[in-house]
Amino acid sequence: MKSPGFIFAALLAGTLAGFPAAAVTREEATIQNATLVLRELQSMPDLQIPDQLLSRAEGIVILPANVKVGLIFGARFGNGVLMVRDADHNWSNPVFVTTGGGSWGFQAGGQVADIVLVLTTRQSVEGITDGKLTLGADASVAAGPVGRTAMASTSVTFDSEVYAYSRTKGLFAGISLEGNGIFIGKKANRRFYDGDGSATEILARKQPPPPPADELLAEVRRVTSTSAEHTASEAPAPATEVTPPERPAEPRTYPMADQEPGSEPPP
Repeated sequence: MKSPGFIFAALLAGTLAGFPAAAVTREEATIQNATLVLRELQSMPDLQIPDQLLSRAEGIVILPANVKVGLIFGARFGNGVLMVRDADHNWSNPVFVTTGGGSWGFQAGGQVADIVLVLTTRQSVEGITDGKLTLGADASVAAGPVGRTAMASTSVTFDSEVYAYSRTKGLFAGISLEGNGIFIGKKANRRFYDGDGSATEILARKQPPPPPADELLAEVRRVTSTSAEHTASEAPAPATEVTPPERPAEPRTYPMADQEPGSEPPP
């Protein structure tokens, strides 16, 4: 059996191989890969995040190349970005986050997966920005439905605060992430935003983010605006008030004028 160190090295090599070949920083590579993950996910009509779910999203977390390893004890870890909608429904600049979690049981091997989390409540967003959100404990998490029209054909009622999607070996599908924590990556934020590592300050920024984060922001706007338009087109047309037909005018009679007033007609 291969050692855990060998497994980790192989997974790390595969992760780094997926990063862009150009000389970019770690944060730029994370953003570029997050953009690619979201674009590829939404390009699959039968597997993409449903429009109705995206239209209700309060935040999106994208974790490209999330690593899971296990040998009796298991662990999942990775880096990614968080984007949040403000009161005007506009998307914020990306905030760097990290994730980690452990498990116990008979397990061996490893896996690299791209993960997308759709946050549907302000509480789940604030849990991350306040410092840490534990999936399954601080916020309910469920495998997300897939397909553009999935919400209309199922009984999904948005009971969960977080819906999770994962791609492993080219296939996106729902995934269970209970027990995983999501934390603000303060060091990564300081490096990328030149010393501004506070999530609150980054989310409040109005100026465009530095490249390549502007491309990620444009992609998130595109997929969510498309979902809003599609959801609106499926909404039933408002009922129009039917004006009852006008009733025909009542017949009216007019007496004829007396041609010889004051005289009696002849017998």
